[in-house]
Amino acid sequence: MTSNTTNPIIGRSQEQKILEGLLKSNKAELLALYGRRRVGKTFLIKNFFKRLPCLFFHASGLQKGKLKIQIKQFAIQIGDTFYKGAAITPRNSWLDTFEDLTKAIQLVPARKKVVLFLDEFPWMATKRSGLLEALDYYWNRYWVHDSRIKLIICGSSASWIIEKIINNKGGLHNRVTRTMQLGPFTLGETKNFLAAAGITLNHRQILDLYMVLGGIPHYLSLIRKGLTAHQCIDELCFQKDGALVSEFGRLFASLFQEENIYIDLIRIIAKYRYGIGQSQIIQKKGIPEGGRTVKRLKELEEAGFILEFIPYGHQEKGVYYKIIDEYTLFYLHWMETNLRTIRKQDKSRGYWLSKTQTPGWKSWAGYAFEAICHKHIAQIRNALNIDPGAEIGTWRHVPRLSPEEAGVQIDLLFDRKDGAITICEIKYNEQPFVIDKSYANNLLNKIKTYQKQTRTKKQAFLAMITAGGLKPSMYSEEIITAQVTLEDLFKDA
Repeated sequence: MTSNTTNPIIGRSQEQKILEGLLKSNKAELLALYGRRRVGKTFLIKNFFKRLPCLFFHASGLQKGKLKIQIKQFAIQIGDTFYKGAAITPRNSWLDTFEDLTKAIQLVPARKKVVLFLDEFPWMATKRSGLLEALDYYWNRYWVHDSRIKLIICGSSASWIIEKIINNKGGLHNRVTRTMQLGPFTLGETKNFLAAAGITLNHRQILDLYMVLGGIPHYLSLIRKGLTAHQCIDELCFQKDGALVSEFGRLFASLFQEENIYIDLIRIIAKYRYGIGQSQIIQKKGIPEGGRTVKRLKELEEAGFILEFIPYGHQEKGVYYKIIDEYTLFYLHWMETNLRTIRKQDKSRGYWLSKTQTPGWKSWAGYAFEAICHKHIAQIRNALNIDPGAEIGTWRHVPRLSPEEAGVQIDLLFDRKDGAITICEIKYNEQPFVIDKSYANNLLNKIKTYQKQTRTKKQAFLAMITAGGLKPSMYSEEIITAQVTLEDLFKDA
């Protein structure tokens, strides 16, 4: 029997509003839900609806499960939910299985809402299973006419859900009434999630965890109380039996067929801190022809691993990609190169703490913190009091004709509607950062180069975003007009 106990839902306020509207609706609803594996899709749906007065049916696909097994499990759930656990004879097709489900729904009292949660639906849709055709038929023939029914199609394979359900060109075309992409927790939600588990860590400790685990609830649930961030990372990622040592391979295998091709693409992109152009990726040795590669890049983006962007002010150069999944970045940079050692080593602790004292870690931490800031644009904008209409981007100048001229990288900028541009310098620091004369000249040169190369006439303001604060100095007082602290990044958007 399925448990009726529920757990408190942390964050997800906008998503819960969507689900509330779904349940209160006076018509049949079809919600397509997708998001990165381990992001908490099943947890959200189960714990939201099981506390409400509705009949909740939950069936989940089995990874690489054959048609017969998929249908058998579905039949078990019909019996469990509608017939008090009575055994239901499995049918031979999805059409007949949905017929059994439809008859069961008809036995539910007329005023009771019925939530049908079909979890990991892409796994149910085995080759030549006829599942999509059966769903098409029963939705259009029966379920859409029953205002009590709220159907939720869920999957970790975002590209499959988007292509086969949301953008379906057959009988399900335009039948989806709502969509929801569930993303990772923000820093603030991560803090609340850990606190709910009795884990109280300061903002610095949580940031260090976030740079490795991201806001992925499942990864965060593996953290043990009483350990520092570095101890947790050491335990999860660098011990022989660490829970995340083999996660990378499992993650891609669960989402993609021919997962090695996708992993190869990820490895290429991970080498470029500021992103790599689509044309450059296609030209790489061993990468399949352009059309298939572009489709795979889109699938990686939809799955939450990479970000597609156009560098600010360089539209003619086409799209670029960079890694945005924290665990993926960390795995490729620190774990993969040490896998043999990790799997052979004894239970000694402290490996990761020793690595955090190296120059390589400081460089990587700066990269990781910068990526986190780009995921917390709303918090940064609020702290700087910048209108939501501002155009957001990064900017990079690589001199081509003058070898003596230094290159310039702007971590983040807001091209505002009020005749100004706010240029942000992002700094990962443990102690309050001191701007000396040399660093001040470097910042002023960035502004000067940007103005010269873009020919902008807008007023330029300079802001600092720091993990450890900014120490007042004659230079900071002179050139810095605003700053964003780590505490600002933890606030609600």
